[in-house]
Amino acid sequence: QVHLVESGGGLVQAGDSLRLSCAVSGLTFGTSAMGWFRQAPGKERECVAAIDWSGGSTYYADSVKGRFAISRDNAKNTVYLHMNSLKPEDTAVYYCAADRSVVASDSLYEYDYWGQGTQVTVSS
Repeated sequence: QVHLVESGGGLVQAGDSLRLSCAVSGLTFGTSAMGWFRQAPGKERECVAAIDWSGGSTYYADSVKGRFAISRDNAKNTVYLHMNSLKPEDTAVYYCAADRSVVASDSLYEYDYWGQGTQVTVSS
């Protein structure tokens, strides 16, 4: 059974940083592309970052480019989202997702497994 468990969310002030982690089990992590998505109240779920199986190719939404960084540690079956210069508009539930494909995608329909999400709240 595949499990994705996110951690690291919380309440921060604008300009602060957070690091989200997603621990994966039950999946061949080293050959799976991974993505971080977020969903704010009343909005659609959107991809903020994705990374291919090797970490050599990444995708970022325009809204987070230069502030967020996705990385992975295949030895620890963990993917990270480093978030800097946080803004109130970054407030959302953040989800980790795994794709059995090796290629990173920004489409939520490509992902096969999802975590439960972790809340990130940025106050102004």
